[in-house]
Amino acid sequence: MKYYPLRPIQRWLVDTHFNKAKSTMMNIGGLFKLSASIDMNHLADAINFVLEKHDIFRCRFIFHPETSDLCQIFDGAPEHVFLERLSEKAFQQRMDSLREPYYLINQPLYRIYLMQTPEAKYLYVDFYHAIMDGVASSYLFAREIDAAYRGRVKKSPLSYAQYVEEESKIPPEELAEGHAYWKKMLAPFDPKKHLPPADVEGVAAWTQGKLHYQFKNFTEEFFRTTHINENNFFLGASMLTLAKITGSRESIMSWIHNGRTNMHERRLMGLMLEQYPCAWDFHEDISIGEFLNKLEGQIQTGMKYRKSLNLVYNEGLEDDCVSFIFQKGMHGDVILADTTSKVVYLPPNEISAAENALDIEVEANPTGMYTVNLDYDASRYSENEMLNFAKMMNEILIAMRDTDKKFSDILG
Repeated sequence: MKYYPLRPIQRWLVDTHFNKAKSTMMNIGGLFKLSASIDMNHLADAINFVLEKHDIFRCRFIFHPETSDLCQIFDGAPEHVFLERLSEKAFQQRMDSLREPYYLINQPLYRIYLMQTPEAKYLYVDFYHAIMDGVASSYLFAREIDAAYRGRVKKSPLSYAQYVEEESKIPPEELAEGHAYWKKMLAPFDPKKHLPPADVEGVAAWTQGKLHYQFKNFTEEFFRTTHINENNFFLGASMLTLAKITGSRESIMSWIHNGRTNMHERRLMGLMLEQYPCAWDFHEDISIGEFLNKLEGQIQTGMKYRKSLNLVYNEGLEDDCVSFIFQKGMHGDVILADTTSKVVYLPPNEISAAENALDIEVEANPTGMYTVNLDYDASRYSENEMLNFAKMMNEILIAMRDTDKKFSDILG
């Protein structure tokens, strides 16, 4: 049996899970209501074909027999998927049971069920986040199932196990320059300067809070008339909002990327997510246009040092930082054999293991509007304070549409 180390991002996710045993750890997937025309047995064959094809579905987490360190193997047999015919009551009981967290050691790290009730046909897919991310599940996995259902067999897949092994063998000297870059960026981080000021007292432990806010008077129409990257624009707005809310005229935070930077990785099934630190000093009064150009440069430099993020994860250098992610088309309906599979349920995140002070998720809606979802520590922040943050970000987004404006026009 061959043992593989956990990738740094995998280790970070699993360690947080173990520190909070009841965590669902932000499971990736959902329940889809299928078209009545779908042949369910044929779909089961297609899914099983995909599971056999990709080694990520054979992944198991185990303790190494010699070192006792948590590692992974890719020798487990995929869980076979078959059609179940359930009563409406049994179907609801199954959905209730799927709220339970994963048991991690030497067990399958995904759940896939094909269910048919007297009323409808359903596909439920759910992946443990430390083996799959949103791009892998909502795009790559769905695409592979569609191709297999249609009988369009693709060439041999890329091996996630091989990718893990190659990454683990990068010589330390190749990572040293990147390690120095990330350490220098994160060294000045101070929660008193770079997090919104707390406005809640007397709550001893981290408590999850959520706020959803749809931005007003700002739509995707703006990006149709410019060459500005959506992700970078909203990241820049988040950094400016932090600088204004804190009054520090500085931002140190992180942004989440799907981790696929080349054609090989874009086709690789598995967890490729990365969390990049970013920092900006807004004391130099430049225009928004210049800021966005320079921010793009910082992003490209960060991607150059992507492999060196192992230091950031292993030493927890950005654990307290605000994080940002831009989501587009991650939770939409799935097209299967030219029919639409409607999303009717997403796995619950209410028992999250990511006990961050603040996570900013901007989601592009099919209507052309944008929603910001703030996951925050309610032992630090009130809902009113987070609403103030969302409204401030809305104002800054509108102001940033004039790329000739300077920081002083926005920050005062």
